[in-house]
Amino acid sequence: MPGKRLQRQYKDCLSQFNQWKHKDHANDWLVYPQNIGPYLSIDETALSRGELYTIITNKQAKSKKGALVGIFKSTKAEPIIDRLLRLPVSIRNKVQEITLDMAHSI
Repeated sequence: MPGKRLQRQYKDCLSQFNQWKHKDHANDWLVYPQNIGPYLSIDETALSRGELYTIITNKQAKSKKGALVGIFKSTKAEPIIDRLLRLPVSIRNKVQEITLDMAHSI
C-alpha cells in the first residue's frame, strides 16, 4: 500500500480524528491545561514550510510525557495570551516561573 494512502486511511478511519473535539482549531492552536506546572518555557520554532509556531512546555516534564502545554501557529503574543486567559485562574496560578528565548525578531 502506498504510504500516502496508508496515512490518509489512518487519519480518516483508524485514528478517530473526525470525532476529535479539538479538530476545528487544532491547525491553529492546542492547549493541554493538565500539563501546566510551576516552571514553563516558551520558544518559537519553524516546523514546516516556514510556518512559525510558539510552543509552551512544562520544564519539570523534561521533554517526556506531559511536557507539551500548548502549541500555537503564530508568534504574535495577543492571540496566545487571549487563549491562555480562557483557562481557569486556579490552573494559571500554578505557574511560578516562565523562561523564554529573547531572540531578536525581524
